[in-house]
Amino acid sequence: MKLLLDQGLPLSTARLLRETGIDAVHVSEISHSTSVDAAILERGREEERTIITLDADFHALLALSGAASPSVIRIRIEGLKGKTAANLIQTVLVQCKEDLRQGAVVTVEQHRIRVRRLPLTP
Repeated sequence: MKLLLDQGLPLSTARLLRETGIDAVHVSEISHSTSVDAAILERGREEERTIITLDADFHALLALSGAASPSVIRIRIEGLKGKTAANLIQTVLVQCKEDLRQGAVVTVEQHRIRVRRLPLTP
């Protein structure tokens, strides 16, 4: 699975994920650190990358557009350091692998993971 990490996540998380064999890139590594969320979503869609973010706007943009991709994982845990974030992301990827492949938004909280399949409908 290919990942695109948003600006709120530590840059080191992408490197740590790559060290485990996951194709992960941080937005700052591809000159998208100041890009609007819609541009990051489009980049994820074009490259078939799951977006990892702390930002609720990605879920909202997918809901408004009715898009079926890309998958987005929103982490609702503040203050994660690189290694902790990488470990958490690996856990979510294992637990939600099939949903993410087919198109989903995943919300990760301290004690639970919620999955909604794309496209999001009211």
